[in-house]
Amino acid sequence: MNDLATLARLIENLIRFGTIAEIQMKPPRVRVKTGALTTGWLPWIAPRAGADREWDPPTVDEQVILFSPSGQLGNGIVLTGLFSDHFPANGDREGLHRRTYRDGTVIEYDSVAHHLNATLVDGGTTNLISTGGIHIVGPITHEGDYTQTGNQNITGKVTASVDVVAADISLVKHPHGGVKSGNEQSGEPL
Repeated sequence: MNDLATLARLIENLIRFGTIAEIQMKPPRVRVKTGALTTGWLPWIAPRAGADREWDPPTVDEQVILFSPSGQLGNGIVLTGLFSDHFPANGDREGLHRRTYRDGTVIEYDSVAHHLNATLVDGGTTNLISTGGIHIVGPITHEGDYTQTGNQNITGKVTASVDVVAADISLVKHPHGGVKSGNEQSGEPL
């Protein structure tokens, strides 16, 4: 190879910046626009791709680095994760690990404040399946209705500000039959 122009092109193609032009899911590949060129279908680098795997495809217009062994763009691999004017950083301080999803959902951990937060968009749902059980230590504050299937065992006091209803019998408003004054017991709730 004595052609200096070819050699210069190969060197220039070793590492290039670009943006995602197209995405295909099966097999997982992207096309990258870099300068006036658009590559063929290339794999992107995932955080894990072995027995443990992570699926998180890039998005169109996401800024990337294209690594092309021997300067051949057809052999390239794509590294995602560069902030840009189109997709700016979603954090601005040390100690914050934040994931922002395209629908606006945010999951984050702040290691300075020691706070874990997950905020789903309005109407979002959560499903947690743990057949071995769930153990929570610490006070719990719950807002909204609560439905449980199964038994409940409580050690400690239960406080209800309005009423407790069991088998359609109100703890606050149920009448008793056979009520007598003195030391006798009243009848069962009616």
